[in-house]
Parts: sequence; C-alpha cells; structure tokens
Amino acid sequence: MSGINELATEPVGRLLWKYSLPSVVGMTVASLYNVIDRVFIGQNVGHEAIAGLAITFPVMNLSTALGVLIGAGASARVSMLLGAKNHEEAERTLGSALLLLAIIGTVYVSCFGFWLKDILRAFGASDVTLPYAFSFMSVLLPGLLIMNFTFSFNNIQRASGYPRRAMMTMVYSALVNIVLAWLFIFPLNMGIAGAALATVIATTCAGVFVFWHFFRKTSVVHFRRGIFTLRWRTVWPILAIGSAPCAVNAAGCLVNVIINRSLVFYGGDDAVGAAGIFTTVTQLVVMVVLGICQGMQPIVGYNYGAGRLDRSIKTFWLAVGAATVLCVLSSVAGIACPEALARAFTNHPRLIEVTATCLSTSMLAFSLVGFQIVSTNFFQSIGKAGESLLLGLARQVIFLLRLPPQRRMDGLPHLRRPRHRRHRRPNLLAAPPPHRLPHPQPRLNRATLAVWVILG
Repeated sequence: MSGINELATEPVGRLLWKYSLPSVVGMTVASLYNVIDRVFIGQNVGHEAIAGLAITFPVMNLSTALGVLIGAGASARVSMLLGAKNHEEAERTLGSALLLLAIIGTVYVSCFGFWLKDILRAFGASDVTLPYAFSFMSVLLPGLLIMNFTFSFNNIQRASGYPRRAMMTMVYSALVNIVLAWLFIFPLNMGIAGAALATVIATTCAGVFVFWHFFRKTSVVHFRRGIFTLRWRTVWPILAIGSAPCAVNAAGCLVNVIINRSLVFYGGDDAVGAAGIFTTVTQLVVMVVLGICQGMQPIVGYNYGAGRLDRSIKTFWLAVGAATVLCVLSSVAGIACPEALARAFTNHPRLIEVTATCLSTSMLAFSLVGFQIVSTNFFQSIGKAGESLLLGLARQVIFLLRLPPQRRMDGLPHLRRPRHRRHRRPNLLAAPPPHRLPHPQPRLNRATLAVWVILG
C-alpha cells in the first residue's frame, strides 16, 4: 500500500508528472497506432476505404460509451475508496465491474452483429463505402467486448497505483497492433479486414496482461472469492459516476451519425473521408489530453476521498494548463500545414483538398477543447456525476450548433451535392431540395463550419 499512499503526501506537481507521463506515453502510442493503421489503409486499400472506416466511428463510439459506463465509474470509485481506506469495498467494486462489463458487452455485441448492415446504412454508409465498413466491423465486432474489458481494467490498474504497468499494457498492445496491421495489409493483402484482425489480436494480448495483474495477490486490489456480486450499493456509484462519460460518448455517436449523413448528402463519400481523416488527426491530440486526465484522476480521487480538496484543485489547474498548451500548439499546426497532414493519409487530389480545408477551418476552435475535457474528468474523478454530465454534454449536445437545413456546404471548395442525389432527403437532417427553397441559399461561412465540426 506504500505506493498508493504517496498520493496523499508527495507534491501534486511531481505526482501529476509521475502518473500522467506513463498515461500520455501509453495513449500516444495507442493513438499513433490508429493513425498508422489508417495511413496503411489509405495508401494500400484506397481513399474509399478511409470513408468506409469513418462510417464505423459511431459504432465504436457507442461501444466505448457502454464500456466507460463501467470502466470510468469503477476506476474513479476505486481511487476514492482507497483514499478513504475502504479496501474491501474497493475490491467489491472490482468484481462488480467485471460482471457488469460481461453482461452489457454480450448484449450490445449480439445486437450489433444481428443488425450490422442496417446499422451501418443508418450511420451513413453508401453503396461504395458499405462493403469496406461491413468488412471492418464484421471482424472487429467480436473483439469489442475484449477491448472494453482491457481498457476498463487498465484504467482501474492505473487508479489503484500502477501507472507504469498500465502504460506498458498500452504500449505493448499498440506495438503488436502496428506490426500485425502491416503484415496483414501489405504482405498478406488482407485489406481493411486485416487491420481489424490485427486490432482484435493485439487487444486480446493486452487483456491477458491486464488480467494477470489482477489475479496476483500482491496487487493493491485483486480478484478473490466473494467480490463477484451485484449489490446495489456497489453498482449504483459505478453507474452514477460512469454515466457522464457514457453519455458524452453516446452523444458523440449521435453527432457522428448526423454529420456522416449530412456529409454524404451534401458532399459525397469524399466529404466523409475528409471528416474521418480530421477525426484521426485530432484524436491523436485528444488522446494525449485524456492521458493527462488519467494521470490526474487517481490523484484527485484519492485526495478527495481523504478530505484533501486543496490538493485535488491544485492538480486540476496543473492539468488544465498542460492540456491547453497542447491544444493551442496543435491548433496552430493544423492551421499552418493542413495539406501535409492530409497527404499522409491519401494521394487522392480531391480528398486532399477537401481534408485540408476541413482541418484549417476546424482547428480554429480546437484550442478550447483541453479545458473542457479536463473539467469534465475532474468532476468525474470526485464522483460529481451531475456536473460531469452537464459539462460533457455541453460540447456534444447543448451548444452544438446544427447547420440550418436550408444551407449547403458551398462554403467548401468542390463540396456540392452530387447530382444523382439531388432529390434525396436525409432522414435525420430533412434538408429540402434546392429548387423548393423560397430564397437563394446562403453560403456556409468558415466560423459556422468550425463550430459544427469541433463541437461534433
């Protein structure tokens, strides 16, 4: 227990560095895998595969939402219980998290598998992108349950005082993933399905490593008889704390669906591909910010449970400063060299042009994202589910400014509604055909698009 007790005695600046650095390294390596994997797909399979992959993002967001409902809630709860010296309840939380993940995961994977094609169609897949999206998800789908187990218990591992071991799990998984993705996509020519298979195998290997940690009796919290129960007083705090990140990810799924469908309607598959590249690039930065938040979480949660709110607040402001600096630098880079970033993913001229415009516009507001993410995670770490939920949904739903239905994407070069879709109306946006509008359609300005993409 000496390792976990340092959370109450060491200077918070040193603790944040000690806990955040492994998290940032692990999350960065995992994010780099996603970037490299999509570069492999874009360069070897083609630009249409990038668009097909973008269609799968809402499915993975929804899977993540159901996973963090348990994982985020359990990890925050474990930190607070250890700070309050309630070791027995911390282990009961561990056992309850395992059962909840198994039940929820089995249900949603079965539902996705049964209606996969219909779901992908509803999420914006066209006749061109559906084969790529279906090929990727049909292989990845069984691994979504394993991914939820791995990432949820990796967070609990970190929250219980093992940041370096949690980092090594992420690094190990990402390196295996990169090697297998290259092998399956290039030499074996398995295409986008090979990338999905590499992800499933690597995540399974990481899961074995994580569960080995919790089966060891020397771990601060570990599996033992009697903790695998679903008692309401244990389950409710997990679900209450986890509801905020769950709702944020679920809202992200809905927003992604709306954006994908509107982009297909107004700009075609290239517009969807551009949004997918934008998401991949910004995800790399967001994952680093989340790494800072993961390092902040055990410090804040433990000290809050121990009654040291001053240390929790100081840790929060240090994390805000680091995240804001990172997002500002990323925003400058995205505005300064968008074409270079786009060319890393594709050599298709039109997709490069559309992606460069998307990046240079959307990164205008990206510098504010770090503060919002850290604030949401701070309230989650101290068990304030309502405040965390409000802040999380503010960016995704409450202040999301949807494009007015009479406006087209004419503010972007070459983003015109395809002629063969002229009279087709999207279900979610219900935009009327242009010849039925009583007034000329105004152009979409860059500021409106920046709010649309960043808040989405």
